[in-house]
Amino acid sequence: MEIRRVGVLGCGLMGSGIAEVCARAGFETVVREVDDAALARGMDRIRGSLDRAVAKGKLEAAAREAALGRLQTATDFDALAGCDLVIEAIVENLEEKLRTFAALAKVVRPEAIFASNTSSLTITQLAAASGRPGRTIGLHFFNPVPVMQLVEVVRTILSDETVVAAATEFCRALGKEPIACRDNSGFIVNRLLVPYLLDAIRALEEGVGTVEEIDKGMQLGCGYPMGPFTLLDFVGLDTTYAIANIMFEEYRERRFAPPPLLKQMVQAGHLGRKSGRGFYDHGRQSR
Repeated sequence: MEIRRVGVLGCGLMGSGIAEVCARAGFETVVREVDDAALARGMDRIRGSLDRAVAKGKLEAAAREAALGRLQTATDFDALAGCDLVIEAIVENLEEKLRTFAALAKVVRPEAIFASNTSSLTITQLAAASGRPGRTIGLHFFNPVPVMQLVEVVRTILSDETVVAAATEFCRALGKEPIACRDNSGFIVNRLLVPYLLDAIRALEEGVGTVEEIDKGMQLGCGYPMGPFTLLDFVGLDTTYAIANIMFEEYRERRFAPPPLLKQMVQAGHLGRKSGRGFYDHGRQSR
């Protein structure tokens, strides 16, 4: 099937990025949020991102205006009725996602594809709630969406192969590089990344090195663009904690269990860059 009109559920950090790249790639895009205030914040984020792209010479001013012209906002599900593909990018909460997919199924035409941007939940449980399990897949984008090239295309044991093929071509049309993943919690990237980040925290707890030393070791010793604590602060400690809990529930292996220090920092509100303090204080001093 041909994808022409895309719906995006959620206009937060990930949803706004997904909506932006869809509109920039020429797709008519409908963004749905719970209220006008959330939509306004998301659209401000999109405009700011487009403005930065123009300022850096990566986007023509006319292309910016064209992308904005392809974006439509809504607070109800009915606005998504004519979409060929709907990408869910709401909070990483299973019950909320299940309710969302059940509501979508009532208004979006049966032949449309449903996709979730979940980073840790399995797609099969979401597909069951969608009413169209063969047409529900995972499309896991990475933050920041306009910059990061990868999309994990996640198929379940129920997935229609023509749907997977259409979604893969859609990702290429966005200028992204899709990789095929099986439906396991964490897929490919987070299944490898999350234990690495958690082990860095355990190393800190055990006094193996300081925040700065561990970061510098992984940057200079392994060639990583940033160390684990810089990445944790960027992603958000609360986000990592939530993902780790979901993956531990799925696999019951110690490598996915959140260390006590991570839990304590989340409880203290030290969430990383979003709160102004995490393992670093405004990116300068370690905690």
